[in-house]
Amino acid sequence: MTGYLKRKSAKEFREAVDKAKLIVILTHTNPDGDALGSVTAMSSYLKFSGKACRIVVPNPFPRNLAFMDRDRKILINTRHTDAVKDVFSRADLIIALDFNQLKRVDDVEPLIRNSKAVKVLIDHHPEPENSAFDIVISNTEVSSTAELLFWLIRTMEGGSVKKVPADCAQALYVGMMTDTNNFANSVAAGTFKMSYELLDLGVDKETLQLKVFGGFSEGRMRLLGHSLLNKMKILHEFGAGYIILTREELEKFSFSEGDTEGFVNMPLNINGITVSALFTEKDGHIRVSLRSANGFSVNRFSRKYFNGAGHERAAGGKLFIPVGEVGEYFEKCLALEQDSLSKAQDL
Repeated sequence: MTGYLKRKSAKEFREAVDKAKLIVILTHTNPDGDALGSVTAMSSYLKFSGKACRIVVPNPFPRNLAFMDRDRKILINTRHTDAVKDVFSRADLIIALDFNQLKRVDDVEPLIRNSKAVKVLIDHHPEPENSAFDIVISNTEVSSTAELLFWLIRTMEGGSVKKVPADCAQALYVGMMTDTNNFANSVAAGTFKMSYELLDLGVDKETLQLKVFGGFSEGRMRLLGHSLLNKMKILHEFGAGYIILTREELEKFSFSEGDTEGFVNMPLNINGITVSALFTEKDGHIRVSLRSANGFSVNRFSRKYFNGAGHERAAGGKLFIPVGEVGEYFEKCLALEQDSLSKAQDL
């Protein structure tokens, strides 16, 4: 699709890949479907092109996405710290996918900053940290990093994806499908063109939908019920809703990373709600997930109050306060943004 990326960028990326002997591909902390889809698609494509590469993620990914790492070759920094340090020490090309700031990779950040390798960023989030990378391919208008990667590969392949490996096509579809919430948001004409071309290659969308959206544990489903029945608080005066989950509650339902995926969207299904938040207690901090509808920018909201960033309608961050104070703090932040919230509700 014309305008998604410059041919010059694709040429520069191809030249960097051709020169590299060992490539490290990585994504952000708490990898979601777009993150994992992007790194596995990139790995498949590069191996298809005859390149040696390894995938690194900062911490474990959700169980429902484990099928994307069938051979269990993804290096998880919290589990394979020495192996991660080793591949970074030997890499001559680092490809960062689906994050805009190096702080999004936590303990892996110094390994990237201290590396002498050529560094490439491919991402769809606003305000990328350009100074940390040698090549930046960024576009906020695409649905997902997987979609941006699709157009990059398509450009390098002369305008067609007919020769890409089947597992690369599958991973690209998973990344796009999850970041659009199964085509519910952030979808443009190019997204449908991408899905058409991938389906035409033989991607089985029904099977992927079942694996991604139907591969959760019983504990996850019971945690969702508990969250909606007992934990969701609706603030009609602000057009907002939020859920707070403590460490004890997560343990009670045998929480595994990724089990709360999608919970933050639930309050937005209520008439009149334009902003929602999910707060989950972690070791040393509160993880913040924010979503919005209409004209309210949770990117700005997160930057201002939650030490984070993201898209205009989907953002995240961290709080460093006791979990018992989170609800009061969130409501105070909403009160300070009353004018913006009121405008969003009027749309």
